[in-house]
Amino acid sequence: MSTASLQTTDAREKLRDFLREYYGRRVKTSSDISQGACCTEDTKKRWGKVLELLPEEVVSRHYGCGCPIPEDDLTGLTCLDLGSGAGVDAFVLAHRVGPTGFVHGIDMTAQQLEIARRNAPLVLQRFGHARPNVAFHEGFIETADMIDDASIDLVISDCVLNLSPAKDEVYRTIWRVLREGGELYVTDISADRRVPRSIAEDEELIAECLGGAQYEHDWFDSLKDAGFLDPRVVSRRVVRRDVRGEPIVFSSLVVRAQKLESPLDRRCEDYGQVAVYKGNLASSPARFVYDDHHEFEAGRPVPVCRNTARMLSETRLRRYFEVTAPIRHFGLFPCGPSPAAPGARSHEPCC
Repeated sequence: MSTASLQTTDAREKLRDFLREYYGRRVKTSSDISQGACCTEDTKKRWGKVLELLPEEVVSRHYGCGCPIPEDDLTGLTCLDLGSGAGVDAFVLAHRVGPTGFVHGIDMTAQQLEIARRNAPLVLQRFGHARPNVAFHEGFIETADMIDDASIDLVISDCVLNLSPAKDEVYRTIWRVLREGGELYVTDISADRRVPRSIAEDEELIAECLGGAQYEHDWFDSLKDAGFLDPRVVSRRVVRRDVRGEPIVFSSLVVRAQKLESPLDRRCEDYGQVAVYKGNLASSPARFVYDDHHEFEAGRPVPVCRNTARMLSETRLRRYFEVTAPIRHFGLFPCGPSPAAPGARSHEPCC
C-alpha cells in the first residue's frame, strides 16, 4: 500500500474515531447540535403519530436535516437506512413498510446502535408486529458489507452522507444494493460553492454536517458517476449563510434518484409523452409531488420528459400514474429548475 493510501486510511480512521466519540458520548440530544444544521421538524410534522409510539430515549437522539421518507405507499418494501443512529428513521420506515416489509439500519457508533437495538422489541410491539421487521448492523455506509447486491427497494439517509470520508464509495454502494427500479431518497447538506479548508478541516464543523458538505454540483456529478444519471431535488431549505467569516450558503436538500439499468438521457429530452396522476394515493388524493418542479394534479395530463416518464413508469410509482409511450424526438424538454437554480422550491429555516 502506498504512503498516500496509508495517509488516506489513517485520515479516515481518525475522522471516524472522532465522529464515534462525538455522536456516541458528547451529543446526547438534538439540542446539543450547535451549528443550526440539525432540523427534524419535517419528520415530526409528517410522521408525528408514529414518533409518539417511539421511546423518548430514541426520539431525543434524532439528528437530521429533513425528512428522508417518501410519502407514497411503502408496504412490503425492503429498505436500508444509512447512518441509522438511534433508529428514529428506521423505526418510522418499519412502520411504513408494515409486517411484510423489512428495514436494515447501518451505523458505526456502538452507543447509538445499543439504544436502537434495546428499544426495537418495545417499538415493534407498539406497532403490533408479530415478528421483527427491522435489524441494526454495525458497519460502514461506504461498503454496507452485510447487504446483498440488488436486494433493496429503497435507500434512505438523514444528513449522514456529508460525514463520510469517501462519498463516492457510498454512492456506488447504494447503486450496488438497489434493485432495478429501486430508489435513493436522502436528505443532506450541500453548499453553494466548494467548502474552503478553514471549514472542511474543522472537526466540529464536520461533525455538525457543514465541513463535509459537498458543493451541490459536485454532489450531483458524483451521483451521476455512480449511475444515478438524473437526480432530482424534492425540496431545499437554507440552514446557514455565513460560517467562520465565509460567505457560503449551506442548504438542506431532499434528493431522490432511481436505479434504472437502461441509462436515462443525459438531458431532459422531449418525446411527446404525458403523465396523468390517478389520484389513488390515499394520503394525497388531490396531487402528487415528485420533485421541486413536478407536481401532478389528479386527472390532469402533464407533459413530461422521457426521463420523468421512465421514473414514473419503471419504478414502484407506476401504480399511481398512466404514462403515454414515446412518440418521436422533439428536442430538449424545458424541465427546470436545475440544481441550485434561483427558482427552486425552498423552505424557511426551522431551527
